[in-house]
Amino acid sequence: MSWLDAISWNDEGMVPAIAQDAATGRVLMTAWINREALELTVREGRAVYWSRSRRRLWRKGEESGHVQTVREIRLDCDGDTILLLVEQRGGIACHTGHYSCLYRRLDEDRWVDVEPVLKDPAAIYENKP
Repeated sequence: MSWLDAISWNDEGMVPAIAQDAATGRVLMTAWINREALELTVREGRAVYWSRSRRRLWRKGEESGHVQTVREIRLDCDGDTILLLVEQRGGIACHTGHYSCLYRRLDEDRWVDVEPVLKDPAAIYENKP
């Protein structure tokens, strides 16, 4: 049995992948990963996800330069969630320019931004295809 066969892929052949900063322990983002993306992640040593919006493999940082170098990969007890411990290049994981994609907190009955934008997204993606 392959190590990939131990994973409980959903009906679409994917599982959620959580990216966590290996140095700080902060959760950076959640994305989807399929078998090919996980194989490439292991082979390349950088996070590769399945982009549902692009409908293709997506190497984190391919446009922004904010690459995630993978330091460790873990599988949860049910085999249906991957944890990637990463080194986040540029200190920005979110396409909005925030350190983490989880920058909003529920405050009573509304979502409030509780972390600053570190870089304007227009500057991150200028001159990018």
